[in-house]
Amino acid sequence: MSSKAIPQSLARGRRLEYFTLAWNSLEAAAAIVAGLLAGSIALVGFGFDSVIECASGATLLWRLRDGEAGEHRERTALKLVGASFLLLAAYIAGDAIAALLHRDAPRESIFGICVAAASLVAMPLLARAKRKIARELNSGAMQADSRQTDLCAYLSAILLVGLVLNATLHWWWADPVAALIMVPIIVREGWDGLRGKACCDGHTCGTT
Repeated sequence: MSSKAIPQSLARGRRLEYFTLAWNSLEAAAAIVAGLLAGSIALVGFGFDSVIECASGATLLWRLRDGEAGEHRERTALKLVGASFLLLAAYIAGDAIAALLHRDAPRESIFGICVAAASLVAMPLLARAKRKIARELNSGAMQADSRQTDLCAYLSAILLVGLVLNATLHWWWADPVAALIMVPIIVREGWDGLRGKACCDGHTCGTT
């Protein structure tokens, strides 16, 4: 990439992270409120996932703040994103186990279903845009953040299925079981981040 193109990619990367912060802030507030109203641990947990996503976005803004000088922060930023993965995994595991032990079945939440559906549409598009910028900047931290956005989409799907099954078939256990299946994947991504690795193979982010 030419030296002139790098500042443009950095600017687009910063805009994506600002959008991530704005979206996840609204998503967190909506999910937590909907979860409290419906008595849904899954919705509240999804809201706190969005809070962690905000922390990840703030980390990437820190990495991109000073243009090319931000490259020196790459490994630290990647480790911080990795740590946020592990925090997310710990929260989801505890949340899912508690739901199974206490047989907590949330009340029907149309608002929660709408929140999950909106996230399921937006997050894959955002993740794809982040991966494009990651390739342009050769940024492992941005690539790892795109994977975290992907995981937010997966969790949106899990949440949506769980809420729909609970509302229609009263299968209260569907959401926590699916969430537990996701935990090892999240832990792997977090561990790779702490080791200074992106989700892609090799030393660059040239592939998705």
